[in-house]
Amino acid sequence: MKFPQQHTLQQIATIIASTYVGESDFPVFGMNEIHVVTDGDIVFVDHPKYYEKALNSAATIILINKEVDCPQGKALLISDDPFRDFNKLTEYFKPFEKASSKIADSAQIGQNTIIQPNAFIGNNVKIGDNCVIHSNVCIYDNAIIGNNVIVHAGTVLGADAFYFKNRPSGYDKLLSGGRVVIDHDVEIGALCTIDKGVSGDTFIGAGTKLDNQVQIGHDTIIGKKCLIASQAGIAGCVIIEDEVTIWGQVGIRSDIRIKKGTVLMAQSGVSKTTEENTSYWGSPAQEFRTKLRQMAAVKMLPGIIDKLK
Repeated sequence: MKFPQQHTLQQIATIIASTYVGESDFPVFGMNEIHVVTDGDIVFVDHPKYYEKALNSAATIILINKEVDCPQGKALLISDDPFRDFNKLTEYFKPFEKASSKIADSAQIGQNTIIQPNAFIGNNVKIGDNCVIHSNVCIYDNAIIGNNVIVHAGTVLGADAFYFKNRPSGYDKLLSGGRVVIDHDVEIGALCTIDKGVSGDTFIGAGTKLDNQVQIGHDTIIGKKCLIASQAGIAGCVIIEDEVTIWGQVGIRSDIRIKKGTVLMAQSGVSKTTEENTSYWGSPAQEFRTKLRQMAAVKMLPGIIDKLK
């Protein structure tokens, strides 16, 4: 998430009431999670296990809960609770904006686009030309939808990320300040849910088609011409490359890459990055033919055991 204008390190420290290490006028352009940070971004880290990763990331401002050696060319924001203060920045730069109508006055809707009754279009949403948004679709604030997109009834675009910190008092929610971005020529089935990014974008590439009841987590990026069948569940921060096919009830864990041309057979559980143009099946998912040979071998075990007896 980029800020509307450049801020200084001192200004950001004032917003969250923290101390800092670095020049007071050190430039700050935005804030992001570690997998999408760029130069000028703030990233937060609150566990020693991830200090090195955060300090060596592309982020140039690290919101951290311990004063450590600051890498050259970077700055630190020292906080007793970086998670809390990251939320403070989200609230400051992307506060919740109450809706005042079913289609916000600030929404931009392209030529020949049809919005069916009872759809909700939030603040600052942009929808391209020749789209159809069916009834009871809910499009949260700041979403961007390209041309020739169809969104079927009951789908929700832009709900909050499923991201919580476990505290003694209960689960503390990480606020979502990102967006959902849908490219051209996408079709999204009924009752799908696509969560917004925490600070970046959840993205669906051109020509991709989603069946009914598909869940896509925060900050996931899906490439061009993918097919995703019903009841697939894709966690946050997944990268799915072009021309991937995902069949029904597939589950994909967070922070992995599904390579171009991958086929995931129904009910597969995918926990590792795949190889290009390869089919997978099972849970944990394995190369399709390898898994079939294993299943055939298992079927032979009772006969082998009987012979041994």
